[in-house]
Amino acid sequence: MKKFTMVALLAFLMTATGLAANHVFTGQIMDSACAAMGSHNAGYKMTGTHTPRACTLACVKAGSKFVLYDSATKTIYKLDNQVKPRAFAGENVKVIGTYNRTSKTIHVVNIEAAR
Repeated sequence: MKKFTMVALLAFLMTATGLAANHVFTGQIMDSACAAMGSHNAGYKMTGTHTPRACTLACVKAGSKFVLYDSATKTIYKLDNQVKPRAFAGENVKVIGTYNRTSKTIHVVNIEAAR
């Protein structure tokens, strides 16, 4: 029990002090509304757009949030930074950051185009 408490305390301290390890998450920068449906199909009709980028930007302008959508696992990751994703709207990317399981949010350190 004492060992478990020490491990939990160390993990907490690493997170609180920013020493938690960064991870790489892959997927598409989408808006939360389209990500919830798993595609831009309904978004295209609602916004009158024809590209993932235009759809994402129009939906965010209408109130959605930028998210990372992993289509392989059908997982939606909230992003704590709503400025950096704008440049990558509708694109497949790698998001580098730490993940908070409780809030299902990635603390974004960096975003780069997937290759």
